[in-house]
Amino acid sequence: MRSKSVTTSTRSEFRDLLERDGVVLAPVVHNALAAQVINKVGGFDLVGISGYGVSLSALGLPDAGYISMTEMVDLSRTIAETADAPVFADADTGFGNAVTARRTARQFIQYTDLAGLFIEDQVSPKRCGHVSGKRVLPMKEAVGKVRAVCDVRDEIDPEFVIIARTDARGAANGSLADAIKRGNAYYEAGADVIFIEGPTNEAEVERIGREVNAPLKYNQTGVSPFLHTDTLAKYGFSIASVTTTRVAIVALYDHLASLRDSGIDAEASFRKDFLKHEVGDLHKFSGMSEVMQLERAYIPEEEQSKYDTSIGHDGEAYRTEYVTEEGGE
Repeated sequence: MRSKSVTTSTRSEFRDLLERDGVVLAPVVHNALAAQVINKVGGFDLVGISGYGVSLSALGLPDAGYISMTEMVDLSRTIAETADAPVFADADTGFGNAVTARRTARQFIQYTDLAGLFIEDQVSPKRCGHVSGKRVLPMKEAVGKVRAVCDVRDEIDPEFVIIARTDARGAANGSLADAIKRGNAYYEAGADVIFIEGPTNEAEVERIGREVNAPLKYNQTGVSPFLHTDTLAKYGFSIASVTTTRVAIVALYDHLASLRDSGIDAEASFRKDFLKHEVGDLHKFSGMSEVMQLERAYIPEEEQSKYDTSIGHDGEAYRTEYVTEEGGE
């Protein structure tokens, strides 16, 4: 469980990151457990939330417009409450037109600890920016939606960071030139960061950095090349995101395949390795030790005897013996 001073603004921290030299590498997560792991690993100054990852983990469905605004806000709230670093969320298309996007922005800004969000210019229902079949709104309508979201930001909390994403590069009949034109227009409409999704080679990435006059976000996935942060910094980018959902899928798949093939021996082998791992004490990792400390601080002393007469993890280690009511062991 994190403990953060009420005077600390993660939104201000996010804005400060945009002023820093170099590129901020942001792992992108799909639930609060992944955010907790990032806290344990440490060393990351920014965390993103994947719309694809949330849809897949929460609904078992791909990023094709299935997730709702309320579901995304609720899940993002939990992730932002868990993460130590500032968090930006995927707000998809704003879940409607410019008017309904205003409500979406209000929910994210006013009722969560998020530091920012990104909103895209796809036609609803949207889909992952790295699959075919995408369509984008007419630019004038998309600019209006970005402006609507930015107006809500200015009304509630000007520190909140708005990232405007365009999928025009890979959309039906799209082009990089159109994406660059839209990026500049969205920045002029009030966005703090521009995110041009799906450049297909390094030359396109370099052109985006040269022709878009705004702080830039890059997505290290899909059809786009994987580029070192030094290279992205040279081209003028500020943020690079990397998804963690695939890692979770592969790890779970491999373990279940071993369990299927080897039975309980696979679990026994895993547990032996797990106990040696940095996160091998599940109860300490999850914050259960802190819960027990709080109980010892606040609940009546007579209630605390439960820790002396029960079996299990006591905050420090496993208790495998206990004292009975008769006083025997």
